[in-house]
Amino acid sequence: MGKRNKYEVKDIAGKLAQGFLKNPLTAVLGVVLLALGWISLTTMPREEDPQIAISGGAVIVAMPGATPGEVENIIVKPLERKLREVRGIEHIYGMAMDNVGIVNVMYYIGENREDSNLKLYDKVMQNMDKMPKGVMKPLIKPFDIDIDVPIMTLAFYKKKGSLLSTTELVEKIKKIQQKINGIENVAKTTLKGDHKEQYNIEVDMGKLSAYHLSMGQIMMAVQSLAANVPDVKGRTKDGKLTIFGIKNAIESVEDVKNVMVANYMGSPIYLRDVAKVEAGIDKQNFQDVGLIKREDNSIKKPFDKEIPQVTLTVAKLAGTNAVFVAKDVEKMLKEHEAEFEKEGIGYIVTRNYGERANEAVNELMHHLIITIVIIAVMLIFALGWRESIIVTFTVPAILAVTLFIAFITGQTINRITLFAFLLSLGLLVDAAIIVIENIHRHLHSHDADSKSMEELLVEATDEVGAPTNIATLAIIMTMVPMAFVGGMMGSFMKPIPYNVPVALFASLVVAYIFTPYLSLKLLKKPTHKHHHKKRKRGK
Repeated sequence: MGKRNKYEVKDIAGKLAQGFLKNPLTAVLGVVLLALGWISLTTMPREEDPQIAISGGAVIVAMPGATPGEVENIIVKPLERKLREVRGIEHIYGMAMDNVGIVNVMYYIGENREDSNLKLYDKVMQNMDKMPKGVMKPLIKPFDIDIDVPIMTLAFYKKKGSLLSTTELVEKIKKIQQKINGIENVAKTTLKGDHKEQYNIEVDMGKLSAYHLSMGQIMMAVQSLAANVPDVKGRTKDGKLTIFGIKNAIESVEDVKNVMVANYMGSPIYLRDVAKVEAGIDKQNFQDVGLIKREDNSIKKPFDKEIPQVTLTVAKLAGTNAVFVAKDVEKMLKEHEAEFEKEGIGYIVTRNYGERANEAVNELMHHLIITIVIIAVMLIFALGWRESIIVTFTVPAILAVTLFIAFITGQTINRITLFAFLLSLGLLVDAAIIVIENIHRHLHSHDADSKSMEELLVEATDEVGAPTNIATLAIIMTMVPMAFVGGMMGSFMKPIPYNVPVALFASLVVAYIFTPYLSLKLLKKPTHKHHHKKRKRGK
């Protein structure tokens, strides 16, 4: 019998298998990968949807006394021409009205918001010397679309028996708003349905006509009192300011009622004679918000009476963890629950995107575990339980690599990222199954006894390397064009071309390194005794 030629490794798959097969650091590498994946999963920012970078702004230029035609020719059109010089601007919309011109600027989606705002401000300020005489200083208002979408909304309302007025409730909520604004990574908070305290004057038109008065006289009388504010007269020798004014001009509703409107036949006419005056809230603000609450959780029961409430919205900074921000807000609210109970204030969390993002990630992990179990059971019947364990290990290892790369590149876990993981989940085990199946075939071949276990594993891995690489590359190439899609949809779907190719490439590396290594530890060559028995019977 001649000497058997040693197998020559040809593909990168065989080289990886050969390099890591008996390396003592291979096991350490596997543990490190799983640890990095777990750390990335627990610390990676989570949010409901990816925050898309949308930048733009409005330039507002006032010119008192100018007509729309004048504003268009000397403000809007020259400003539009200058703003076209700024790189990255996609659309410019100009509007000319009496006394004012407005130019709205929209940058291409994906442009850095801070850089875009700076370029807009810089270009306007550079051309201030070209503004015509009589034009006021431009007001530049950037868009804050990326922080305008709240991750939490809190509905505050007065409980039954609460002695707080509407304005007192708003003041209490404003204090809470101030504290929430101080929480790390909270970008913006707003109040919806809030009201200010004011005196409401309801004029009786019949009495007004009887006294031969006009609404203009009523307005002038009220304005004369409301406009009586302190006046700075100058400095004294010791450097102090001298201020003359009326202290506490309006202290109660009676002060408003006693405002003298006019004289009628030698007698003074007071505001109380022609109008109803009462202390209340700003009725002209129609942005009321109501909370519809049930006494129990029964769906069949009709809605109870609407409860007036004030909604506090909380938005986070881009790229931060919605789960952590939401939990910090909830923690701060719990610290004030005793105070809320004492004041008779109730609150309900009506929206919590952080909780929903967290549930989505946990649900993915739940389904991932189910998928791994299903794959393991199928492989037990197809190849054996040892082969099943080897392939099962590759799924969390591949996802760990993908999560870690996503984490270090500044991505967040959101519904599109999760969709990318789910999309690639069925493809992740392909390479490992192909390798383990070929190893299984080699172990049961007739010439297996003539080869060492190490040589057999390297040869089996190397044989399937080239076709597996081509097949995986073909799938990756179908995903890459999605990275070049522009506009809103392109920015929204970018996690798919970013993560699916990474997961597929990781599946190759993990399959070529760990499948042969684990096979060396768990699998054994069969004895092939049955073949010898068949030969004897044939004789």
